[in-house]
Amino acid sequence: MELNLNMMQTVALAVCMFYLGRWLKTKITILDKFCIPSPVVGGLIFAIVHLILKSSGIVSFNLDVTLKNPFMMVFFATIGLGASVSLIKKGGVGVLLFTAIAVVLVALQNGVGIALAKAVGADPLIGLLCGSITMTGGHGTAGAWGPTFETDFGLPGASAIGMAAATFGLVMGSLIGGPIGRSLITRKGLKSAGDSDEYDLSDIVGEEQGKITFDKFMLHLSLLIISIGIGAILEYGIKTAIPGLNIPSYVIAMFIAALFRNVGEATGKIHIDKETTDLISDVALNIFLSIALIELRLWELKAVAGPMLVILIAQTVMMGLFAYFITFNVMGRDFDAAVLSAGHCGFGMGATPNGIANMQSVVEGFGPAPRAFFILPIVGAFFIDILNVFVITLFVNFF
Repeated sequence: MELNLNMMQTVALAVCMFYLGRWLKTKITILDKFCIPSPVVGGLIFAIVHLILKSSGIVSFNLDVTLKNPFMMVFFATIGLGASVSLIKKGGVGVLLFTAIAVVLVALQNGVGIALAKAVGADPLIGLLCGSITMTGGHGTAGAWGPTFETDFGLPGASAIGMAAATFGLVMGSLIGGPIGRSLITRKGLKSAGDSDEYDLSDIVGEEQGKITFDKFMLHLSLLIISIGIGAILEYGIKTAIPGLNIPSYVIAMFIAALFRNVGEATGKIHIDKETTDLISDVALNIFLSIALIELRLWELKAVAGPMLVILIAQTVMMGLFAYFITFNVMGRDFDAAVLSAGHCGFGMGATPNGIANMQSVVEGFGPAPRAFFILPIVGAFFIDILNVFVITLFVNFF
């Protein structure tokens, strides 16, 4: 038997799975510890149940995921709307250095993924999906690129591969970060410098901007929709002018939104409210991921599980070595650099909240690291997603 759900029924199911995942996170401690997103928890449960029902010949679901892309586009546009040049100026050399090594890691993740995929006889696109798309990018970027790999490049099961790899990264990045940070601190005898008022972002990110109003929400949503509309037009123009060049419209939309943000700041004509942007971003991301997860066809993972595991284990080892030897040394070889190395593991294999959780676990035992907690959220929340998408696009088109 087949059950056909229209687009609104599909979104309703996705939202139900989001709340199921959210409830389970309150009951199963390990899910919250590893910062597994609620849509991933609930969505994977539905995907597993669907796999069992389909394999048993009982029932299969046909989902209309028409609304998945609009929510995805809004989420990525909010990243651009939050990318302020003022943050770079405020962060100084530390932010620039960490951004630079984060981009180096992104390129290495893609290079290692592609090389190992070829070595084990798998499609290089699987290596790219197990690279920075899912490691540094996480579930959001995986959900965006999966359909592109399926439709434009003919890789079956790309979305399932991406979500599985992103979940693996979340767990492993959380497992290795704390031990690496603690090892650096104890072996090198590092000490915390204590709290500092130097690292304050409230004047830039707007910690006290008041309640979210209709006018604020409407302005921000309008800017996002306009950015997405312009992005779609420019995508068509680029494809027409340069056949074969693949730059997704949401990538262009991110840059248009960033342009709105920074022109608005420079002229004082547009004021971007962080809380409003974050609210829209959170809603869009959670609904987008919920739809993407319930849509997963897990039965398509069987043929590529072996190569995926080889690549993902290698990515974990490389992340640990990179954080220990590169991040620590480049960021100053001090206490904050050690804490930042722990954070880079979670950030480089999962998401910014995982990186912050890693750092928190270290400072609880050794003392505060204000510079680390200042740098990682700026790079993770505002810059690396844009730069990662740019690097991925280069690899997709030229490698």
